[in-house]
This record gives sequence, C-alpha cells and structure tokens, in this order.
Amino acid sequence: MTLEQAIQAVRPPCETSRAAARQRFSDIAMPLGSLGLLQDAVAQLAAIRRTPRPSIGKRAVVMFCADNGVVAQGVTQCGQEVTATVTENMGRGQSTVCLMAQHIGMDSFPVDIGVARDVQGESILRRKVRYGTADMTRESAMTRDEAVRAVEVGIELAEWCAAEGYDLLCGGEMGIGNTTTSAAVTAALTGAPVETVTGRGAGLSTEGLARKVRAIETALALHQPDPDDPIDVLHKVGGLDIAGLAGLYLGAAACGLPAVLDGVISCAAALIAVRLCPAVRGYLIAGHSSEEPAGKLLLDELGLHPFISAGMRLGEGTGAVAAVALLDLVLAAYDGMPSFAEVGIEAYQPQV
Repeated sequence: MTLEQAIQAVRPPCETSRAAARQRFSDIAMPLGSLGLLQDAVAQLAAIRRTPRPSIGKRAVVMFCADNGVVAQGVTQCGQEVTATVTENMGRGQSTVCLMAQHIGMDSFPVDIGVARDVQGESILRRKVRYGTADMTRESAMTRDEAVRAVEVGIELAEWCAAEGYDLLCGGEMGIGNTTTSAAVTAALTGAPVETVTGRGAGLSTEGLARKVRAIETALALHQPDPDDPIDVLHKVGGLDIAGLAGLYLGAAACGLPAVLDGVISCAAALIAVRLCPAVRGYLIAGHSSEEPAGKLLLDELGLHPFISAGMRLGEGTGAVAAVALLDLVLAAYDGMPSFAEVGIEAYQPQV
C-alpha cells in the first residue's frame, strides 16, 4: 500500500466486540475492574481484532535502525558507529529486545532503514532509504520524498506481517541521536518548548544537554516545520527510524492489527501516524511510560494510558515487549477463569 492507500484503509475498531469483552470481565469470578488498565487493553484488542476472544499468540517486534546526522553537533555520549554495531547484534538475536522477545515467544525483525554504513547479517531486513539523515541544524534531515518512502517501508512491513499471520506488532528502533530527533518532532508537532521535551538520552552531561537543546532550537528556527503537515516535520527534523515506525503503526491499523507502543521515540512516531490518520489511534496500545521528558506529553497528546511505569528508557522496543508479557498474563485469566455462575458465587455489582 502507498501512504494514501493505507490512510484510506483504516476503519474504526469494532465496538460490539469491545463491549462483549468488557461483559466477559464482568462475568468472570473476579472483582469488577480489578485488573485495571490491563482489562481495558484486552477490550481494545477485542475491538481491533473484531472478536470477543482475541489471540496474540503470533507476534513480532520490528526494529527500525537508522543514523542521524545531528550527532555531529555533540548531542550524544557515544559515536554514530554504535548504531551499526547494535543493528548487527540485533541481526544475531543478541540485543536486549531480541532476548526479551525470544523469552516470550515473539519474533524480532531488525530493519536497516538508514544505517550510515552497510551492515552484516542475513536476518537483517534491507530497506535502506539513505545512509543516515543529514545534520538538521544545517539542512533538512531528508527530502520529502525520502520521508514518504521511509513511512511506506513501515507500511510494507506491517502488510507483510499481516500476510504472515501475525496477531500483534510492536515497534522498536535503534539509532544514535534519535532522542534528539524525537524531541524535535515533539516540539514541532505540539508547540511545546524545546527545553521541556528534551532529555539526557543515554546519559548526557548538563553541558551535553545544553548542546542538544541548542541543536533542536537551531533546526526548528532554520526549517520552520509545519505542525499541520506531519511529512514536513519528518523530512525537516525527523529520523528514518521515526518515519518507519510511523508507517508501521499506520500499516498495522490499515491491516486490522494492534500495535503496542514503546517509549518516547515510538510515541513521537505514533503521533506522526495519528496526525496523518486520526483513526490510527484506536489501534495503539501504550505499553509503558518513558522516563524521557517528552514521554508523558506525547501519551497525553495521543490520549493513551500506559500500564507499565518502571523508569525504563532503553528503547529498542523493550518496553513494548514487556507490555506484551503482561498482556499474556491477563489473557490467561480472561480466557481461563470460570464465571460467577459457574462457581456459584453471586456476581459483583457496580456500587454508587
């Protein structure tokens, strides 16, 4: 699907299935609402999959790997070469997210959408749009056409996962400098002050944080990205990983698949997807609340409520994978618990 075709394909989730899932939770032998936001997530899965008994048995995390030219401005603690190294580790199944995914029976697919050099590894999906973005403090991060192409890479991969029978997708990323681009995207889309949405990323010093804020402010002042045009924001101050993630979420919605969000970079991409097609929001599940300053702001913009608050900030998709493990647990109860009637207990009633 093209970008426009994907936007046109998204339809609202099934409210009849959502209501049936909520009724199932009321009927099984546990106190009303006792699993909190996890119950809401199961009801949302039911609405997305259009069945009161959704399955997430076959699931995948897709990790978009790309470099960001803005690292030239000293906004990171480590060098750009780390992106390629971690991408190759992902290809061997040796990164944190891959090991976590393997433990819960989830497939993981690293995608080279824009690493600055060619990477080695047979299991890495080759979808390179360009060899890293340009330094956004000097020129646009990428062309508009490249931004659209990167979004369409994500859409294509969501379509492929749907065709392969996956029930649920998680998005992940790897790219040194991408907390800088995600902060720039957040500021551009929301109008929030740069200093309030910019964090220390992977352990920046106070001086490094100041450089990071200045770099974002410089890029925004230079390019004046249009908040009403998400592709304009992406191509001027975004990253190829963010674009790919945005496409994955849009494509998942177009294919009727739930997408579990990760941290701040994932949420910035999700806001791009929702601004492109507001109906995408109904297909997004917030896995956790990132420690990055923009994390809560982005979740509020999306109107989503995460069910993990653990101080996580690794990225890669790790928070999303952890959330899937919790969904497994609540679905075990949802599918297996007897009803109040079956155990001979009077059902709980809402109290006023």
